[in-house]
Amino acid sequence: MEKSKIDRINELARKAKEGTLTEEELAERDALRKEYISAFKSNLKATLDNTVVIEPDGTRRSLGQKSKPSSGYKN
Repeated sequence: MEKSKIDRINELARKAKEGTLTEEELAERDALRKEYISAFKSNLKATLDNTVVIEPDGTRRSLGQKSKPSSGYKN
């Protein structure tokens, strides 16, 4: 995410503390927040997908995607 967008998020946050956001600014803030969260999640996923844990026995384990449980367990 571009620095200018992050600066705008911070500017809107400061303005929200003062309680002076217009409806357009609220909509802009919400859109920027969603974009920021999406970018953050993507970056975190990429970092974790490329992370390798070395176990005490010397084996290497990737933190990439886990396989889904095959049991009948459901959330």
